[in-house]
Amino acid sequence: MTVIAVPFAGEGAGEDELSWGQQDIWGSMRRDRSWLPIGFARPVPPGTTVEDIVDELRWCVSRYPSLRTRLRFTGGDRPRQVVYASGEVELEVVDAPPDADPAAVAKGVQDRYQGTDHDHAAEWPVRMAVVRHLGAPAYQVMVVCHLVVDGFGALVMQDGMRDRPSGPGAALEPLEQAREQRTPAAVRRSEAALRHWEHLLRTTAADRYPGSADPRTPRYWEVVRTSPALHLAVERVAARARVESSTVLLAAYAMAMSAVTGIAPLLTQLVVGNRFRPGLATTVSPVSQTALCRLDVAGREFDDALAVTWRAALAGYKHSYYDPAALDALLRRVAAERPDPAVMRCGFNDRRGLLRDLPPADPAADPRAALAHTTTRVERRQDKPFDPCYLHVLQEPGAVVLVLCADTHFLGPDQQEDVLRRIEETVVDAASRGGH
Repeated sequence: MTVIAVPFAGEGAGEDELSWGQQDIWGSMRRDRSWLPIGFARPVPPGTTVEDIVDELRWCVSRYPSLRTRLRFTGGDRPRQVVYASGEVELEVVDAPPDADPAAVAKGVQDRYQGTDHDHAAEWPVRMAVVRHLGAPAYQVMVVCHLVVDGFGALVMQDGMRDRPSGPGAALEPLEQAREQRTPAAVRRSEAALRHWEHLLRTTAADRYPGSADPRTPRYWEVVRTSPALHLAVERVAARARVESSTVLLAAYAMAMSAVTGIAPLLTQLVVGNRFRPGLATTVSPVSQTALCRLDVAGREFDDALAVTWRAALAGYKHSYYDPAALDALLRRVAAERPDPAVMRCGFNDRRGLLRDLPPADPAADPRAALAHTTTRVERRQDKPFDPCYLHVLQEPGAVVLVLCADTHFLGPDQQEDVLRRIEETVVDAASRGGH
């Protein structure tokens, strides 16, 4: 292996507090005790040279200030972001043995990058390598700290790396976000969002769910259900109801959770991308935050539950941009003042938009017949904590993938599978009935 020093220089240097999106991710990093690396290992086009990869890395770090960011720790709860005007980042050149699979070698490099701790104060937040095979570049590996890039930001960066736009970008970068978030208008938005959270927290009865009858060791399980039937059904239901397919899945999730746990109404946290807000559509940096909504769907017909969910989710999206430190203070205050406060056990994160160019569902296919091809597996069992119950929605060709991460002291394994089964059946039934 050889290492090439790649110099870079770009605009937007300076220092400030973390933006709201960065603060949100920093809190997750501290809770998970991880630098939350995200990245890829992908083949490069034939004829690509090492110099091409060097130029791409130089352009990328020069173009996006977040990739030139390190942290300065001042002894408080949160560090400060420092964006540098210039410096050098390293590119590793890894030679795969002639008889090796370069894809496997690249995956090994990615695993090494992601498994190696990151020094936020001393290291650049991007790690890149090129894997050569028989003397020619075959794969590119890139891993970036989640503090400076989120999933949709990675898509923005991917487009930029392909198109290489020149001139200043239109996005608010993290330093600009931090300054904008201190303006009176931003403070008012944050205060309105916190009033929404406080109202729901104070007016929602605490759940009395006794917990799981089947707690396990390791305690935290990830159950994955891969459903071609959901792929066929969910867009049909969404089109008939004239809502986003995320709303369809959220309604089915809330119905399933209330049915399995008896908690009603259900407080649910939604991950909101926030890229519909001015200046944030094309930023690379993380801007997602959590919205809170109350879903009172127990015992309702699905059409009615869908309407209730749409209204509740819309209110949550409207109030998803706020000062995370102020929210933390609010949560502590409410918990201290209410002897039995409502518990936010459930989360929902639809990540399907991170994949592009997938073939659409066959409009003539029968979702109910596709139920025979559903698979369910336990992906992880660990004692490192998850949230009590978090549903991640992913997409692969021809299937929707439901990933339920849960504390088995809250939901036992059979209950986790029951939740996933109910989600699938509810949406498939709605599509088969032709409702909406």
